Amino acid sequence: MLSIVAAAMLASATAAPAWHDGLDWHGVHVAISHDAQQRYTLAWPYGQREVAAQPLRTETASLLFDGLFAMAQDDLAQDSVDAIRDGAFDHGQPIPCHCFVTGLKWPYVWTRDLSYAIDLGLWRFDAARARNGLAFKLSGVRVPSAPQGSYVMQDTGSGGSWPISTDRVVWFLGARHLLDDRAFAADVYAALRDTLAQDRQYAFDPAFGLYRGETSFMDWREQSYPAWTFDEVTFIGQSFALSTNVLHYQALAMAAQLAGQHGDGKAAADYRSKAAALKAAINARFWRADRGMYMSFLGGDGTPNDSYDLLGIALAITGGVADGARAAEALANYPTWPAGSPVMWPERKDQPIYHNRAIWPFVSAYALRAAREVEQPARIAHEITSVMRGAALYGSNMENYELLTQGQHVDEGRLSGPVVNSPRQLWSVAAYFAVVTEGVFGLNENGTVQPKLPTSLLPMLFGDRTAISLTLPDRSITLELPKQRQGNLLVADRVTTRGTATTVTLKAITVKDVPLRTDAPLFAAEAPPAPVLAADGDHWKVRADGKVQLYVNGRRAQAIDGSGTLPRQGTLACVSATRMSADGLESLHSPATCGGEFAPVTGAWPRTWTAPADGRYRVSLDYANEHGPINTGITAAVKMLAVACDGGAEQRLPIVMPHSVRQQRSTWGEFAARAGAHCRFALEDGFNMSYLGHFAHYTGGVGGSNGPLNAADVGGLVIAPLGAGTTGDSAP
Repeated sequence: MLSIVAAAMLASATAAPAWHDGLDWHGVHVAISHDAQQRYTLAWPYGQREVAAQPLRTETASLLFDGLFAMAQDDLAQDSVDAIRDGAFDHGQPIPCHCFVTGLKWPYVWTRDLSYAIDLGLWRFDAARARNGLAFKLSGVRVPSAPQGSYVMQDTGSGGSWPISTDRVVWFLGARHLLDDRAFAADVYAALRDTLAQDRQYAFDPAFGLYRGETSFMDWREQSYPAWTFDEVTFIGQSFALSTNVLHYQALAMAAQLAGQHGDGKAAADYRSKAAALKAAINARFWRADRGMYMSFLGGDGTPNDSYDLLGIALAITGGVADGARAAEALANYPTWPAGSPVMWPERKDQPIYHNRAIWPFVSAYALRAAREVEQPARIAHEITSVMRGAALYGSNMENYELLTQGQHVDEGRLSGPVVNSPRQLWSVAAYFAVVTEGVFGLNENGTVQPKLPTSLLPMLFGDRTAISLTLPDRSITLELPKQRQGNLLVADRVTTRGTATTVTLKAITVKDVPLRTDAPLFAAEAPPAPVLAADGDHWKVRADGKVQLYVNGRRAQAIDGSGTLPRQGTLACVSATRMSADGLESLHSPATCGGEFAPVTGAWPRTWTAPADGRYRVSLDYANEHGPINTGITAAVKMLAVACDGGAEQRLPIVMPHSVRQQRSTWGEFAARAGAHCRFALEDGFNMSYLGHFAHYTGGVGGSNGPLNAADVGGLVIAPLGAGTTGDSAP
């Protein structure tokens, strides 16, 4: 239940804002003024910012709304450069690029940041820089023996980058807006085919019908995943993320469309089929009916997690994965706080503020887009005002904010944060552009104008006016109020276009809105330690730390208090535990403890092994990869394990060995064998990001300027029986 103070804050935040020449928040007053030359001055207790007249403008009753649009343009101008730099590339020397940088503290081009920013509307305002930046993130292959092609780069990241992180396909979300340039469009189609084929080979799990890999953008592992992943990311590489799978669905749908345009009907049909199957798998696997939301991620064996993220849910809605009632339900059930919507929920008590306990404006903009899709006026207004407030409070479009105060930094000792917070962050700038163009004036990607403006915002935007307007480089849009304004949403009644000027006469309607969810507890319980298993005849004895819920091979099993037993069936049993909070939230999972494995198969490659029974088996490798730190690099070791068993066709399993700090277990694959069959295992070279020509500029670690590197210290081959079925039938 909200405290009295929080309830008062919520009432203030959700009431119709009258932000004309400033705002007040947590005792801070922000004032804005302008002169006859349309120069704005934003002032707050600790400073001020002056913004020169800008080429684009809005004319509303809110000087604050208009001035922040001018400030967003000024931020974008400062992010528009002719050279970029990063300490990990070319020893920090400038690299020529007529493009956008990511922000004041991030003066480089990063795949996901740029792509989301372009998709949120920056393609409208400088198409040349947008294309140049995207082109900078494409690369050919510098290893002659590897498959050649044009690939989108996965930036440096968790465990040595791709395929631990697999959200590079977000590149196509931005590129889809810029296909009017024929040469660029040809590059996009080539990269789309090659990148999708490579992800299918190394990141797709046919048993689950999903793509493996980390959640998109939330790549500080222990913040959004269990804390124990801070130095063990194989779990992440084996797992499945909602956001990354939705991005792959959108890329497949785009490939189907482009293949059709290129006259390749067979390829178009194949992409459509794969997209439809992926959509069905996402809805079957990620939907959690008891919460009425899509889960953020699943364990590699399908283990459900009581964890949710706003970007994944918003992308599922806007990307066409969530349909009808489920789309509306998922957004309505995602909680909010007075300052805005958190990027993940529930929060972690033991983690500092960054993705944890934070509002990110670009995610708020995607939530706004989703709210327009399902026509939820309260959420539309909430996201618009959140983005506006953050920009106004700090005189820039900041990277992120603390959830409860919308502070740019909150001092809480080791939990202080946001840990990093850059001014003029590119996707935050794009978020403000999206608030203006889409959120208020209803400009769609295809150029049509379809306002869905909550009537609660009329006092701020219209005041005593009867019309407001937006002037863009190639057109203007005017919204005119109707005489009758009873309802909760303003939509188009009549649309008139003369030349480049569009006038929309609005009408008020009443839609079935849902109140913002404000009763959610903030924190989940902390994950317990791993349970301990001991064989006892036909059972496993299980010891755990207090009252926990057990999961076995991806399925919810039984609750125990300190100890219990599980049936032992001669097959692999991987057991994890969760803890329940007093508020009914389930913690993330402990590490899994597995029983029923065979001893490692060692010796020279190729290695041989004889199957003891008919069935399916899980295989992984003991390894160490010390070629980079856990949080960055490009040298995750990626191999292909070829399995040839008597009487069967060769089975090829991708194996990933990310950066490690000790000997550990690789990702696993599954194969089938008949009793008595001799199986031969050969470990073949795969592909990692160090193979891309672009990473010859990487000087922040091995695998870059000193040459490609795709290696690990490989130990035993570990095989475990799964029985006659597959793990793919363990849907939550």
